[in-house]
Amino acid sequence: MDDANVPMDQDSELQTPSEPAEPITSRFLFVDVAALRAKQLRRGARVRFQATEGIPAAHKAERVAMEEVRRGLVYYDVPAARAAAAATEGEG
Repeated sequence: MDDANVPMDQDSELQTPSEPAEPITSRFLFVDVAALRAKQLRRGARVRFQATEGIPAAHKAERVAMEEVRRGLVYYDVPAARAAAAATEGEG
């Protein structure tokens, strides 16, 4: 059986690292990470923050994903080749 089709345990989804993700300086990386997170939200993933009093909560998956990325709640991994390209983009 293909491992990609085996469902993951519910507990593994709830575990998050204790330290926040490093801030995203590249707007292109921000959009990529937020788009992938929005796809997860549309497929049923839970929102990682609670609406604060006085600030209305976003309803669209894309807005929620962007807020999660902005707050550092979305963890991502950049492959080595892309990390070098993002570093040179951030300098210019």
